[in-house]
Amino acid sequence: MDQIWSTVLDFLRSMGFAQLFVGDNWKCLIMIAVACILLYLAIVKKFEPLLLVPIGFGMLLTNLPGAGLFHESLFAGGHVNWELLGDTANTGLLDYLYLGVKLGIYPCLIFMGVGAMTDFGPLIANPKSLLLGAAAQLGIYVAFTLAILVFQLPFMNLQGTPIQNIAASIGIIGGADGPTAILVTSQLAPSFLGPIAVAAYSYMALVPVIQPPIMRALTSKQERMIVMAQLRPVSQAEKILFPIVVTIFVSLLIPSAAPLVGCLMLGNLFRECGVTERLSKTVQNELCNIVTIFLGVCVGATATASTFINWTTLAIIALGVIAFMGGTAGGVLLAKFMNLFLKQKINPLIGSAGVSAVPMAARVSQVVGQKENPKNFLLMHAMGPNVAGVIGSAIAAGVFLSLFR
Repeated sequence: MDQIWSTVLDFLRSMGFAQLFVGDNWKCLIMIAVACILLYLAIVKKFEPLLLVPIGFGMLLTNLPGAGLFHESLFAGGHVNWELLGDTANTGLLDYLYLGVKLGIYPCLIFMGVGAMTDFGPLIANPKSLLLGAAAQLGIYVAFTLAILVFQLPFMNLQGTPIQNIAASIGIIGGADGPTAILVTSQLAPSFLGPIAVAAYSYMALVPVIQPPIMRALTSKQERMIVMAQLRPVSQAEKILFPIVVTIFVSLLIPSAAPLVGCLMLGNLFRECGVTERLSKTVQNELCNIVTIFLGVCVGATATASTFINWTTLAIIALGVIAFMGGTAGGVLLAKFMNLFLKQKINPLIGSAGVSAVPMAARVSQVVGQKENPKNFLLMHAMGPNVAGVIGSAIAAGVFLSLFR
C-alpha cells in the first residue's frame, strides 16, 4: 500500500500543474498568456498568421513545465553542445528541430522561397530604386548605434553576449526581414532570439499601421500626388542574368552574405529560367510552407520565461520600433533628395517600400498614394525598392556577421 501511495505521489509531483508553483515557474504562466495573445492576433486579427501561429504555439510549448521539449542548456554559450544533445533521455523534440535555426538552414531556405515568389522586373526596369532600398537600411544602423548605448546601462542583462552582437541583432529588425533577423541573431546573440524574432515579425505585421503616419509627415501633398511614368518592359534574358550577376557580385563583395543572397537568387532563377517550373512551384509552396512551420515553432520555443521577462526585452521592442521607423524614413528622404536632380520625379512614397516586407510595404505605398490621387498607381514602382530592400538587408546581415561572428 505504501508503495502504491508513493507511486501516486511521484506521479502528482511530476505533473505540470504541481511544477507551476516550484521556484520561478510561475513566470511560465505569463509567457503562456503572451503566447495566447500572439495566437489571438494571428487568428482573429490576421496579423501575419502564417508566422505568428507557429511562433505563438512554439512559445506555448516551451513554457509548459515538465514537458521538456526545449532545453536552453544544450545551446549555452552560443554553441551546440553535441555531447549533451546525444543524450536522448534529456533532449526534446524542439531541441532537434532548433538545429535548423542554429545552423542557419531554415532562414536560407525561406529566402529561396522568397526568391521564387519575387519578380525583380521592377528593380531591373528602374535601377535607381536600388538606392531607395539601400537608404531604407538606415534604420538598421540607427538602431545598432542606439543599442550600443542602451545596453551599457547597468540593469541590462547581457547574458554573457557582447554588446555589439546584441546591437547588430536588434538593428536587423529595421530591415523588416524576419528570416534575416533570425539568422543574424542565431549566430551572434542566440540568447535573445525569442524577443528579437517576435519583435521583427510583429512589426512586419504592423507595416500598414506604422508606415503611413511617417510617410505623410515627411512628404507634402504635392509630392504624394506625383504620377510616375510606366516602367519599361524587361526581357527574359535580363531576368535570367540578374540573379546570376547579383550572386557573383555580392558574394565576392561580402562573402558572409552569400548564403542568404545565393538562396534568394537561386529561387528567383528557378522562377525566371523557364525550364524548372516544377522546382519553382515546390520551393514556393511545399518547401516554403514546411520550413515556415519548423522555423516559427523553433523561434517561439526560444521565448522562455527566463529570457523574455526582463528589461532587456522591453529595450529590444522599443529599439525595434525605432529601427523600423528609421528604415521607412530613410527611403522617403532619399527619394526627396533624388528629386532635386531628376527630371522625371520620383514619388517619395515608394521610398518607404525599401524595407523588406514584401509585398506589404509596396501595397502601403500604393494605398497612401491613391488617397491623394486616385489615378496614381505606384504598386509596380514601389516593388523596385521593396525587392531591393531584401537584397539590402541580406547585405547588412553579411556585414554584421563578418564583423562580429
